[in-house]
Amino acid sequence: MSWKEVLGRVSFINCDPVFHSIGSEWNVLAAPPSWLTGHLLRRDCLTAPIPTADYGKFQSEFRLIPDIGIVSKGQVGSVLLFGHRTIESMRDIAIPSDSSTSTALLKWLLERNGNDPRLIEMGPDIDSMLEKCDGALLIGDRALDVARDDPDSIVMDLGFEWTRITGLPMVFGVFAALADSPIGPIREAHELMLNQYEIFINEPNVRKKVVSDVARRMQYDESRVERYFDEEVGNILDAEGIRGLEYFLDEVCNVAEPPQWFDI
Repeated sequence: MSWKEVLGRVSFINCDPVFHSIGSEWNVLAAPPSWLTGHLLRRDCLTAPIPTADYGKFQSEFRLIPDIGIVSKGQVGSVLLFGHRTIESMRDIAIPSDSSTSTALLKWLLERNGNDPRLIEMGPDIDSMLEKCDGALLIGDRALDVARDDPDSIVMDLGFEWTRITGLPMVFGVFAALADSPIGPIREAHELMLNQYEIFINEPNVRKKVVSDVARRMQYDESRVERYFDEEVGNILDAEGIRGLEYFLDEVCNVAEPPQWFDI
């Protein structure tokens, strides 16, 4: 199968509403967020939701696909700082190796609050992270698991803090492709992914199946999965989300140029 027929996706449940029933005409490559950036650069796939901070770093290489992203408009539930100290008393924080956006956002929040703990990159395992450091940043399904098992250890929800400070949505991931990618397959991929999400939103039977599949796989209550998709993470990138994206690129990534989009 050609790379033009491969869609990258984050290997967390935040992408399940977009990829719940992709047909056999497309192959799906699942990987952690930062890995997908490399897959795109190597032409292993046509499109992928990459960390927003990676788009800022490689902006000249990529263009963005409109209308779709990984977005929170307040509490995100799956990008969390854990620990058993206040953030002001943390001497060191373990940061994961699989997301550049959450790390960049955490650094910005720490600097804004005048905190200066050491940041130590580690594999995303909460036990080893907190064995060596006062705090631990986790993202995605791992963060959801720890929050379920030890809710008292949550120190900060990074999506909530971003929106509290800026009043804007936090765009953790953007759907991107190499700038020289053929526009025909890009338009097909855009239509497919957007349609998948709209089916999830508008067709109760499909939504119920996606929620129940996630709940069974993750061993969560269905009500928790529904709340995650309803209130914490969405996949539509609207005008307000674009404002949040542009502010993050400028304020956190020091990228003043506006994002470049495919003409869909």
